[in-house]
Amino acid sequence: MIHLRDEVAADWSARETLLDAAFGAERFLKTSEALRAGRLPAEGLALAAEDEGRLLGSVRLWHVRAGGVAALLLGPLAVDPAAQGLGVGSALMRRALNRAGALGHAAVILVGDPAYYGRFGFSAGLTTRLLMPGPVDRARFQAIELVPGALTSTAGLIVGTGALAAPSLVTPLAPAPAFLPSAA
Repeated sequence: MIHLRDEVAADWSARETLLDAAFGAERFLKTSEALRAGRLPAEGLALAAEDEGRLLGSVRLWHVRAGGVAALLLGPLAVDPAAQGLGVGSALMRRALNRAGALGHAAVILVGDPAYYGRFGFSAGLTTRLLMPGPVDRARFQAIELVPGALTSTAGLIVGTGALAAPSLVTPLAPAPAFLPSAA
């Protein structure tokens, strides 16, 4: 049985595998990824879907400022190809939006398929005066107001504002030195 829960640290490897399968290596080149890089997701807004311990879906929301107004950036939303069509993505979206509203957030922004996200209330009309800090397909640049009017008069650049992640203690592998200098 599929159930939704908060993401935990043990999900990291399965989540990365899921995102690679869904979006490929190009996911690191997206403008939205630049806003998320080096930051932590908003507290309570990193969700997972699992079935018998297997990660089937993931969604995260991130703190941003949209033209000076506090908002959230949603993404990525990913579902295991074997679980697509089972409502996993829809369930994650509804849970994420409901929880964001319950936590007092006023608006959510994303870059994604208008046909898919439109059914949750997202609209490109709410982002016409906003700018991403890199290339974006304007038809895919959408938002939803969780508080009516939250983005009505907002204009300007989207900027990442969430808490910074602690630097990793793991470093890329480097060739071992041919020798170690002796102590003098």
